[in-house]
Amino acid sequence: MSPAEENAIRQSARNGWLLSAPALIVLFLAASGPLLIVVWYSFLTANDTGGVIHKFSTDGWVGILFSYDIFEEKWVLADAHLTIFWRSVWLSLATTALTFAIGFPTAWFIATRPAKERALWLFLITIPFWTNLLIRTFAINEVIRNEGILNTALIWAGLIETPLRINYTETAVLIGMTYVYLPLMVLPLYATIERFDMRLLEAAYDLYASRWRTLRRVILPIVKPGIIAGSILVFVPSLGAYVTPRILGGGKNMMIGNFIELQFLQGRNWPLGAALSVTLLVIVMAALLVYVRVASRDRGTGHG
Repeated sequence: MSPAEENAIRQSARNGWLLSAPALIVLFLAASGPLLIVVWYSFLTANDTGGVIHKFSTDGWVGILFSYDIFEEKWVLADAHLTIFWRSVWLSLATTALTFAIGFPTAWFIATRPAKERALWLFLITIPFWTNLLIRTFAINEVIRNEGILNTALIWAGLIETPLRINYTETAVLIGMTYVYLPLMVLPLYATIERFDMRLLEAAYDLYASRWRTLRRVILPIVKPGIIAGSILVFVPSLGAYVTPRILGGGKNMMIGNFIELQFLQGRNWPLGAALSVTLLVIVMAALLVYVRVASRDRGTGHG
């Protein structure tokens, strides 16, 4: 390549960057600006009346795991904070597992229907997205409350004598989040299963593999990318869920999202709320990095 051609290529690349610079600046300010402000607030001092005092402090970060005992005048382990973190993680993992247990056979059923019927089934799966999250959560609340559809049906059938106390428990939050995020598991699983070569099943059965062994050794490894994608799509929003735990948990079973809101409003501890927000972001980024790493390894070994 001649020097003139190299200069032309460099000039074209330079012009491309200059043309995209305004959009990149706006994107950086809109996406990174608020995040940088939150990070900055996490290192400031809380004001008793709300807001922050622009004085450097690490109390917000220390407050994630510790709380200050005004009587003994020392920092003690914040058991309540750790309980909220643990509840958020295990409910998110349980929601992911439950949506997979329901979503995998659902996606398999849809993918194995005749091509003309698949659009209808996918349409039915995506219908909940047409409704506001708040309305869907209230709908679940009407189903599981003491005088709701579920308890009424069970009492009418003679299976129970008194209503099951489901509302305002962790079980209610789990049911609500499973219902809300189930389509996010079904759709990526369907996209992967639809490309599955059914002749592999015939080969497995011809080799006398049982149904369980075929599922474990043939189907699951091939649809693994869809499983990972669906798990990430469910786990990430579940971890930061706010509306569903607030309504179905009754304020007693708060998760990280509710705890952050509590610090910014009632608690008036903005540095702690900002530190919790950044911590939640780090956890989400770690989950995404794990997904990228696993997906890259699968592509490198030829799976999926």
